[in-house]
Amino acid sequence: MIDKALPSLRAWTDAFSRVQIPVLPGSVAELNQLRTIEETKGTVDAHTLAEGLSNDPLMTLKVLVHVSRYCTRLSVEPPETLVGAIVMQGITPFFKAFKDTTTVLEWLHEQPDALSGLIKVITRARRAAHFAMGFALRRQDEDATVIQEAALLHDFTEMLLWCHAPKLALEIATRQKADYTIRSVDIQREVLGIELGDLSQELMRLWQLPYLLIKCTDDHNAADPKIRSVMLGVRIARHTQYGWEDQHALAALPDDVNEVAKLLNLSYDAAYRLLQGFDN
Repeated sequence: MIDKALPSLRAWTDAFSRVQIPVLPGSVAELNQLRTIEETKGTVDAHTLAEGLSNDPLMTLKVLVHVSRYCTRLSVEPPETLVGAIVMQGITPFFKAFKDTTTVLEWLHEQPDALSGLIKVITRARRAAHFAMGFALRRQDEDATVIQEAALLHDFTEMLLWCHAPKLALEIATRQKADYTIRSVDIQREVLGIELGDLSQELMRLWQLPYLLIKCTDDHNAADPKIRSVMLGVRIARHTQYGWEDQHALAALPDDVNEVAKLLNLSYDAAYRLLQGFDN
């Protein structure tokens, strides 16, 4: 476990590039069940596997990193989606590669506060992915699946922080809850010495993840409609994580709704109704 800030972005990247990625217990249960079906009937395909695992950002990340390393050895471009990654590896090698996968319950069994914080981030990531997919479909974007995946993975370094530096993650969360007016990146710089978004980009490049996935999670290129879809999904999920009537949500949502209206060419009221419809 990391108990204090590391000296540089490079040090954080080096440390996190080698850490174990535990996954949700449901993913391990799904893997075990599908493995049994494959061994007895041979009917499991990549779409079935992806459907069972795609709601877990940590499992999705774990698979993409594993397959990207495999593609690097073969000197081929990594697939952009979870389905493509499973197809690239093959069903039997996939089950073999993830036979002994640690769950977050096992990893954080002595850290209940960290487990609770991690689950909150994962829940928020799922909502972000749902919003982003909704925006992409309204825009008829051909890369809707990648946009959804990018939103799901956008805050993966925050998830890893809860797993491997829980004391620091808890300090950030405590400061954010105490004063919603302080920007998250400012608190991250104070506590960690870096911004988690920068760490995400460095890790994805180091792991040689798909270019489009890296692009869609890069908040510095916000003019691109694909990236806007991801960023707005992430922002709205974050702002409404404690409810649409929460004080923080009421303060932040007007700007968010205006940007969604511009992205989708809607009126403010229509955009607000659409967002609440997505969430329901």
